[in-house]
Amino acid sequence: MTAEAGGPARRLEEVAEAAARAFRLLPAAPRDLPPPGQTPQNPARRISADPDTVERDLIKLVLTLVELLRQLMERQALHRVDQGDLTEDQEERLGATLLVLHDRMTDLCAQYGLTMEDLNLDLGPLGTLLPKSD
Repeated sequence: MTAEAGGPARRLEEVAEAAARAFRLLPAAPRDLPPPGQTPQNPARRISADPDTVERDLIKLVLTLVELLRQLMERQALHRVDQGDLTEDQEERLGATLLVLHDRMTDLCAQYGLTMEDLNLDLGPLGTLLPKSD
């Protein structure tokens, strides 16, 4: 473990400040908007409120959150394996569980006509919610 100036409390404060900046709602500056009648080059993908697609859109939102949590759990598991915190049996069970969860996510996406890429929401200047898949 590395010793950082200010320690974990300072790091937590930095993360809180970054989150506050990221979620602050500011009006778009005129230079950030496309000229009237022209669409932006990379329009943000938003969930439609169309009554005909509301079920699919809700499923998309829920699956996006589940995929985010799945990826976070996978990273934590890899970290624990790298640290040597798990027995060989625990590593095997964890790996099998994560594979089953990934397969189930793929099945649910297919069931609702979605791809894993559809779950990667564009957060505008922050980039995409999920890391790019290889």
